[in-house]
Amino acid sequence: MATNFLVHEKIWFDKFKYDDAERKFYEQMNGPVAGSSRQENGASVILRDIARARENIQKSLAGSSGPGASSGPGGDHSELVVRIASLEVENQSLRGVVQDLQQAISKLEARLSALEKSSPAHRATAPQTQHVSPMRQVEPPTRKAATATEDDEDDDIDLFGSDEEEDKEAAKLREERLRQYAEKKAKKPVLVAKSSILLDVKPWDDETDMAQLEACVRSIQLDGLTWGGSKLVPVGYGIRKLQIQCVVEDDKVGTDLLEEEITKFEEHVQSVDIAAFNKI
Repeated sequence: MATNFLVHEKIWFDKFKYDDAERKFYEQMNGPVAGSSRQENGASVILRDIARARENIQKSLAGSSGPGASSGPGGDHSELVVRIASLEVENQSLRGVVQDLQQAISKLEARLSALEKSSPAHRATAPQTQHVSPMRQVEPPTRKAATATEDDEDDDIDLFGSDEEEDKEAAKLREERLRQYAEKKAKKPVLVAKSSILLDVKPWDDETDMAQLEACVRSIQLDGLTWGGSKLVPVGYGIRKLQIQCVVEDDKVGTDLLEEEITKFEEHVQSVDIAAFNKI
């Protein structure tokens, strides 16, 4: 009866051997501990060894065989391996997400660049020359021929003749030619430098009354300013800008003055840009 009772009793007879082996193992890992520090850590080491021994006894009696049943650093190492493997899997998934985001961003940038290139603002220069070219003034051939003859006559005039060789008749002839030359210069019309400008007037939003905006722009009256044709060009999101053409005299009206006068209508005008500028 006593023997059968001891068979079912949970007693570990070789515990002291395992305790000595575990103590030697930790002493080899931590190195020699001197004096008081070794004595202070002794109690904690013993308590830790007792707790691990109890755990190993329970697992061995229960017949469990898994990663948690291994004693010492072997169990901790297996747990670290499992955690590292899970972290690597998570890192790979995060890298995949980052790569997908980078591809989506690159596609969006490509679409934005394509939309900007295909917007009407980039193609505004093509019709500009068609509006401006008919307004160029071309001198008739007779005028050019007359100018050529006048230049030849001017070349024939000798303003630096010798005082010794000229006589009274030559002096009178020269004075007469000088007088005729001065009269021709006075009668010749003065050429006025002009420029053709195409303006882009942008409203605040799609609710702006574009007819009222154009009326405000055309209400600007300046000496040397003549308004021309206009049209509404779509910009996007239901917003349209006003393209209006004008001819200005360079000495009287400048682009800065035009922009300043148009932007005074703050309720309708957001900004003014010069789409085309050509000399006439």
